[in-house]
Amino acid sequence: MKKDEPPLDFPDTLEGFEYAFNEKGQLRHIKTGEPFVFNYREDLHRWNQKRYEALGEIITKYVYDLLEKDCNLKKIFIPEGYGVIVLNPNENCIEVEKPKTHVQSSSDSSDEPVEKRERKDKVSKETKKRRDFYEKYRNPQREKEMMQLYIRENGSPEEHTVYVWDHFIAKSAAENVFFVAHSYGGLAFVELMIQREADVKSKVTAVALTDSVHNVWHQEAGKTIREWMRENCCNWVSSSEPLDTSVESMLPDCPRVSAGTDRHELTSWKSLPSIFRFFTEASEAKTSSLRLAGTRRSHRLKPEEL
Repeated sequence: MKKDEPPLDFPDTLEGFEYAFNEKGQLRHIKTGEPFVFNYREDLHRWNQKRYEALGEIITKYVYDLLEKDCNLKKIFIPEGYGVIVLNPNENCIEVEKPKTHVQSSSDSSDEPVEKRERKDKVSKETKKRRDFYEKYRNPQREKEMMQLYIRENGSPEEHTVYVWDHFIAKSAAENVFFVAHSYGGLAFVELMIQREADVKSKVTAVALTDSVHNVWHQEAGKTIREWMRENCCNWVSSSEPLDTSVESMLPDCPRVSAGTDRHELTSWKSLPSIFRFFTEASEAKTSSLRLAGTRRSHRLKPEEL
């Protein structure tokens, strides 16, 4: 805890924070009617951030309650034998405090009198103090000078996707893997196929793309990849046409159908029912194919082999 910083002890209810949701669903202060204010206490960015996070946890629970009570949804956990991995390919770096650089004064090695050096140091300190005050006034939430460090082997969305595949998906016992890739995620998936084609084909059953921005030609995906995508992928694109309406494309990489909305950010949500039907049909087709292949093999076996 910083000097003069209040304890990080916050209420566990909206009422404790003196906030409530009005009839329009807007979060407002009970007494003032004002929206949420982040800088509740000036010059205490860390304390304000922790207060914001504590309130966020309460609001999250509140939203879950609304979904269950008002929308009649049920909160269930994934059954045993199933797993879900949510990738975050856009988080490729972390922010850390920039190390302070100590610049040695040129007067330290000179033969200047002590009084003159001390006077220069005093002026330098005053200048830095004024500069820091100005920075704080200009950007009160910025307490420290930060720098970005790229995460090892995850410095781009493409690297992140390959890393998750190698370290988690490829090592899992899952026999039927399904991908839902939105926007740039589709490009990252194609890059994964280019780098791990055989492994992806052996483990992935179907891929649902939603308004994907991939380009098999620019990414130089080979013929075998393009053929696999035509059989196992479908792209739900933003369109004003009804859901699942076929959409023409200049790139015959995989079928394209309407997501039932022309808003890019809503394509995953609007096409979700169709995506799960697509996955179910792909899974059933794979099971039937394996069963048929097993039957044909048994017919080829000699009596002594049985």
